Amino acid sequence: MSSYTTISSEKMARLIGTANAPVLIDVRTDEDFAADRRLIPGSIKLSHENVPDWGANFAGRSVIVSCLRGEKLAQGTAAWLRQLGVQAETLEGGFEGWKAAKLPLVDTRKLPPRDAKGRTVWITRARPKVDRIACPWLIRRFVDPTAVFLFVAPSEVAAVGQRFNAAPFDIENVFWSHRGELCTFDVMIEEFGIAAPALLRLATLVRGADTGRPDLAPEAPGLLAASLGLSRMYDDDLEQLEAGMLLYDAFYRWCRDATSETHNWPTNKTKA
Repeated sequence: MSSYTTISSEKMARLIGTANAPVLIDVRTDEDFAADRRLIPGSIKLSHENVPDWGANFAGRSVIVSCLRGEKLAQGTAAWLRQLGVQAETLEGGFEGWKAAKLPLVDTRKLPPRDAKGRTVWITRARPKVDRIACPWLIRRFVDPTAVFLFVAPSEVAAVGQRFNAAPFDIENVFWSHRGELCTFDVMIEEFGIAAPALLRLATLVRGADTGRPDLAPEAPGLLAASLGLSRMYDDDLEQLEAGMLLYDAFYRWCRDATSETHNWPTNKTKA
């Protein structure tokens, strides 16, 4: 049974992907991580050995710590974090408990190399519309919350990516791009291994909006209209991305929690 300093896998799964999700920290040993290089979606990998050094970076924030089984490493790290002013809990059962519950795990072997600060760096064409906002949202919420995104002229994506060690996405002839009828958002969900029902539902909306197939979902034209509206509102691509994060947060929560809700206008009655 969960205590006030632990959280169940089921409860934590409801927090992942939301705008107010806690920071998720994996402190498995190098040996344990080498045995299974997947991560709980949205997690960052840090060492329990130097928690006094990095822990203060999370002061005032909510953090959930996991190790292999939710025992000494996670509980010791969480205790240190609380000492440093962090609202820290541990994941009940740890990584193994999450895996036993058959919840999604991110395949980190598909991630691009991280920079000196531990961040993945991605690059794509400037002036994003649908896929180039949806994919950063997916990465920030489920893959790497610290990810950096670079927007450059279309002709320079490949060259800049090589010079700055950034992974290109949503351009032709790269790994992270359209495949057949799938858009890049679909491909990322599949390759990272995070095909939860709500994300698959959202992927249908993104695909319909991004590939000119509004028949795929009734909501796809609305997503396209909102995306095009954002692209006209912002000249700065990074400002547009931040606004787009809220848009996709809303569509994700609709996909997960509110697809059955309807809004019925009152019937107008003409007085005799």
